[in-house]
Amino acid sequence: MSTYTDSNKKITAQSLVSMKKQGEKISMLTAYDYTTAKILDEVGIDSILIGDSASNIMAGYATTIPMTLEQMILYAQSVVRGIKHALVICDMPFGSYTKSY
Repeated sequence: MSTYTDSNKKITAQSLVSMKKQGEKISMLTAYDYTTAKILDEVGIDSILIGDSASNIMAGYATTIPMTLEQMILYAQSVVRGIKHALVICDMPFGSYTKSY
């Protein structure tokens, strides 16, 4: 796990670039809630993903398409409250970043 977490530094995108250049392994796991994020952060996971798979896992939809931006923001807020060190990465839901034609 990251030397950044061990030294109580916040991991940033630049931290990950440095880790890659130095040949360090970078860890990433998925979380959708405060408690899971807090545990992952405390054990030194470098980055936490809030995937649009929250649609299936947390909301019970058959696909990721029904997930809204507002729902993803809610999950992201919960995760961010649980971390001190890890870099948080959040998917944008289908169709929220481009026009449909």
